[in-house]
Amino acid sequence: MEPTNQNDGGLGPETARHISREELSELPIRRYEGRIQVVDPHSDLGPVIEDISRTDVVGFDTETRPAFRRGVTHLPSLVQFATAGAVYLFRVQRGDFSGAIGEILSSGTIIKTGVSVTDDLLGLRMLFEFEERSVVDLGHVARHHGMKQTGVRNLAGIFLGSRIPKGSRTTNWAAPRLTPQQIVYAATDAWACRELYLRFRQLDLV
Repeated sequence: MEPTNQNDGGLGPETARHISREELSELPIRRYEGRIQVVDPHSDLGPVIEDISRTDVVGFDTETRPAFRRGVTHLPSLVQFATAGAVYLFRVQRGDFSGAIGEILSSGTIIKTGVSVTDDLLGLRMLFEFEERSVVDLGHVARHHGMKQTGVRNLAGIFLGSRIPKGSRTTNWAAPRLTPQQIVYAATDAWACRELYLRFRQLDLV
């Protein structure tokens, strides 16, 4: 990939500003391969909150059941937090996790990082009230540095040299049981956001 001469915005000349669909398709696929815990009403939240609370950066994402009719919307079904050693999937349509999630989102010592987080937070606010702190939108960071491609998959291709699959994006996240494919997909998105933030920090972009 050849870097363009668009606004560098702090990016070094060795960093590409754009990746084509063809270049992206040639990259190796990466999925999260670590520990995943699906958090349901019967889960012990103590160890989950303890792990997240001692992590300075967590990847953050949500999944919402797709709506295929105009004017129809759904509330978030899943909230994902990725730490250094695990990804936690909170099934927010299956139990009241407002206290735990609100505590994480409002913490000033834990950086929550994702892509299009404004939409994620807006959806969650329809479920419960909270005041977010220390939230970083990777898309905003990329735009600030002159990049036009700001989706998680393009950013992962450019900065991580990996292709993040998107096959389960439009599946039913409100289903009684999540499939193994859904679980890995959701965990991978949150994990990729954390990896991107760490790469951005390494490059002094955040």
